[in-house]
Order: sequence, then C-alpha cells, then structure tokens
Amino acid sequence: MRQAGRYLPEYRALKEKHSFIEMVKTPELAVEVTLQPLKRFKLDAAIVFSDILVIPEAMGQPYHFREQGGIQMEFAIGSESCVEKLAEQGVPSRLSYVAAALNLLRSELGDSKGILGFCGSPWTLACYMIDGGSSDGFPKTLKMASEQPLVFGRLMEKITQALAGYLDLQAKAGIDALQIFDSWHSLCPIDKTYEWSLRWIDQLVQSLTTNTPIILYAKTTEDRLSFLSQSKVRGFSLDHTVELRKARQTFPSPFVLQGNLPPSLMESSPLLVEKETKNLLDSMDGDPGHILNLGHGIRPQGKIECVQAMVETTRAFGN
Repeated sequence: MRQAGRYLPEYRALKEKHSFIEMVKTPELAVEVTLQPLKRFKLDAAIVFSDILVIPEAMGQPYHFREQGGIQMEFAIGSESCVEKLAEQGVPSRLSYVAAALNLLRSELGDSKGILGFCGSPWTLACYMIDGGSSDGFPKTLKMASEQPLVFGRLMEKITQALAGYLDLQAKAGIDALQIFDSWHSLCPIDKTYEWSLRWIDQLVQSLTTNTPIILYAKTTEDRLSFLSQSKVRGFSLDHTVELRKARQTFPSPFVLQGNLPPSLMESSPLLVEKETKNLLDSMDGDPGHILNLGHGIRPQGKIECVQAMVETTRAFGN
C-alpha cells in the first residue's frame, strides 16, 4: 500500500507548490516524494510515486481531482466510438516519465532497498473510464458490461494491451515486484468475476516477458477468495476485513500473502499499534510467505508515531 501521502508534513509542503499530477509526471518530484517515507522509517522497499490513472490518460482520457474530492475523467466512455478513439499503442513512450523516475530511484537507492511498481487492474480502470470518475457503485460500468458485452470486451482488450506495455516498461526499469490494484473487484457479480476481471489480469501476468513477481490486491470478501486462488497470480494482498490466517487455507504455500492491518490503526496510538501488530505477526508466525502491510492505503489522518511503531514492532519481532 502507498507509503507517501498527506499524513507526512513534507508531502503537504511539496503539494502546496505542485499539483498531484505535476508531481507524478516530473521524475525528480516523483522520486522526492517516493523517498520521503524512507527518510523517516526503516522500510524494506520504496513504492514509486505514481497513479493508476496514468493509463487512461496515456490512452487519451485525461483526469483531474474534484475540489470536493474524488476523481473526474475529462469525459466518460459510453459508446463503441469512444472506445475506438482510445490509443492502446505507444503507451510506454507516453509514460516514459515513470521509467525515468524508476531509473532515478534506482540510482538513489542502489541495491539497498527494493523498488515496487504498480498499476490498476483492467476492471478497476474501466470503472473510472466508463463512469467518468469516482462513482458510488459505478452503475454505468455494470450496465455496459451487462448490456453491451462486445463494446465492454473491446475496451478491456485495449486497457489490457496498454497495461501490458506499461508493466513491461516497469519491469525493464528494474522494479523488484509489482502490485496490481483491483480495488473494485467486489462490484463484479460472482458469476462474472472471471469474465469481467480475473481473465484480464491473467492475460497481463502471461504477457510479462520477465519473471517480475506480481501481487494482486483485490478488495473482496472471504467468500470470493477461492476465485482469486484460481488466477495466474501467486501473491495476494488482502483487505483488513479478511482474517489472514484463515485465508492461508485458501492460499497454501507457495502463495504469498500480504497484509493486513487496518489503516484506522495508524490513527490510534503507538501502544495500540504495537499490540495489534504483534497480534498479527504472532498469528502468522512461521508462515513461509507473509509480507506485513496495511489492508488498504494509509489515510491523511495517519499519525507518524503510529507508522513508526508499526515499523519498529515488525523489525523487532522474532529477535
């Protein structure tokens, strides 16, 4: 999950001078933001500062942030003609600023830290693209997927092709692992989970020309975990509503599990963070493939001292 953000005063100070999109598109600024958490905390890896919506923008659908909060696409994808106007070819060259940021980041860190890349899943990106931005339940996307399957399928093909080039770009820039965010996975009806979401993720995994490890974050409920275990991905980041030890029964070794402390814990107290972090680590003690993380992104209300307590407790565990 994201490391940088508005809980850090140095991030807020930089945000007063530059817009979010400007920071994403300027390699030097993206690297500065990426390194901010590593200067405060003893983290194992750096997550490159970017955004999942760089893909639709590179395909010809720009975005910005609404003043009242949330994402606004410049236009919504509502017809076959809109889909055909999207350019899935040449996406890596239009996202060269991400490669430049990753190369700068590697020169800054050397081999001392891992570097993690990420992208949105085809389904999650389609939700924003079809509904035209943040939306409660993304009803336009559900309607198109249900009633215009050919148009929807063509859009998913284009998004997946664009993402394949983007993943290859990140892999060639030397990332150590990549996370795919299927944040709106649970909106898929159960009988459409594979058709609307997982089949496209599987295509992405199969398209990689490198052995870059992939972690899938699919925000979903425990009753859907069996669907995820059938995918081509071998690492899963699970929401904090899922009991991680219980999930291990669905994802036996060598599946990797990541997570899953609640983000709200970072808004409490260091003592509570220490207690709950130890509880989770104890429950996964001896597990061959557990990566401690939050179950979702850290929020602006997060406290630096709570993040510090989580990191210190984890590093001290087992010593």
